[in-house]
Amino acid sequence: MTSNNLSPTDTTQLSGASPYLGSRVFALRFTSTARGARLARRLVAVRLDEWGVPYGTGAHETVVVVASELATNAVRHGHVPGRDFHLSLRLTDEPPVARIEVSDTRAERVPPRPGKLPGPGPGPAPELADGGRGLRLVEELSARWGWHPRLRAPGKTVWAECALP
Repeated sequence: MTSNNLSPTDTTQLSGASPYLGSRVFALRFTSTARGARLARRLVAVRLDEWGVPYGTGAHETVVVVASELATNAVRHGHVPGRDFHLSLRLTDEPPVARIEVSDTRAERVPPRPGKLPGPGPGPAPELADGGRGLRLVEELSARWGWHPRLRAPGKTVWAECALP
């Protein structure tokens, strides 16, 4: 894990023209490994609980699953040797939304646009398949999701927003 300007214990109040006024922000870089993806998932779970979205609630589980899928996809499909992935989590109060963003450095491998995921095709039964369900879960669990090229570095950012009660 490599930290950026926010430490794991920072809660940042954004100001200015940001759409996330008064939001809580957690952001870190992680090694592009299965271990990095697991650590990202665990830290998202801890941070949500600290911010008042308690363990065991539907909202907590939804955000953790979405963050886990995005981090796992960054490791599986966005991995470039020697490069980390970056995860940020923002919680806003009005409206109550959790936004997860995961950036990797592999620009040539991008997900389909939302609503354009390919249908099930030939292959093993879905419960036996080794992968391919991650973005379907993200699409089903989040209010909206998408991706865009990174602005100041090579790669892409995949994001999802989950409504909170």
